[in-house]
Amino acid sequence: MNEPMLTIVVPCYNEEEVLPETIRQLRNLREELIAERLVSPESTLLFVDDGSGDATWDIIYKASLRYPEVKGVKLARNAGHQNALLAGLFAAKTRSDCIVSIDADLQDDISVIRDFVQKFHEGYEIVYGVRNKRDTDTFFKRHTAQWFYKLMRAMGVDLVYNHADYRLMSRRAVEELERFEEVNLFLRGIVPLLGFRSTTIYYDRKERFAGKTKYPLKKMIAFALDGITSFSITPIRIISLIGFVSFFVSLLFGVYFLLLKFTGHTQTGWTSLITSIWFLGGLQLIAFGLIGEYIGKIYKETKRRPRYIVDLDLFNLPMPQPWHQSPSLSEGSTMPEISKHRS
Repeated sequence: MNEPMLTIVVPCYNEEEVLPETIRQLRNLREELIAERLVSPESTLLFVDDGSGDATWDIIYKASLRYPEVKGVKLARNAGHQNALLAGLFAAKTRSDCIVSIDADLQDDISVIRDFVQKFHEGYEIVYGVRNKRDTDTFFKRHTAQWFYKLMRAMGVDLVYNHADYRLMSRRAVEELERFEEVNLFLRGIVPLLGFRSTTIYYDRKERFAGKTKYPLKKMIAFALDGITSFSITPIRIISLIGFVSFFVSLLFGVYFLLLKFTGHTQTGWTSLITSIWFLGGLQLIAFGLIGEYIGKIYKETKRRPRYIVDLDLFNLPMPQPWHQSPSLSEGSTMPEISKHRS
């Protein structure tokens, strides 16, 4: 069996502090995998610059000039981690047998990629990297993450517990992923839907090598809300259920107060009245906001805007043909104008 061509896709956003070390470690790992005859010598590293405002792209570009196995894709603007990851996957599928996605912060154990590739040799088309434990997370992040997975499972969304975006996918799996055309693409929920033969590899997550996290509390909440509303209408049904329950409870209270009126036991209840008004008003605002989330997603889908725009693609950049190999050149002919290619 021929060694598969592996591409390691690394989304990057303002990662100038950690990126040189990431490139060094991944290059060393690639050489080891080639020496062990697990992957092809043509295997590459693809770094996707997600509209960074620092020297991230300069580091990627200079590394690509120095090392042939290092490639880069530059997005025209910041499109978000998930879209940057998709840009790398879809660019890499044209010249890869299998693709591994990993963050640039070196928190995911890169040695596990060897296990990923071995599972690919065994016939698995999707291999999930799953964390053994969350000791490196803060107390708040650890418990909110657990609540998120449990909530998603309760709503019928098939997620791999403690799995982020560290995974291997075959070219066929990525090609099928590309058929999902929705703009709000929640990868952690979409990938299990593909249905291909899959397995999990467990590993211990490390501390961040350098730099700061790109997922503060605000982004984590937005990410969780996107995942819930992209995959489940259960929240809408819960709101409907609360509405029905509130309606029937109000009927019971109506009957109760009518009985009090007829028996002459009615009393002024300012506190209970104000409490009920605030309670029902809060429920209504929550319901409107939740419905607005779904309407907003429908609005984005109907516009069919691209998820990302590629400014420069060094992975699929066409190489100029040497003059002496050009069949159109003959003795005495003039040199044709070379057009500039821009991905």
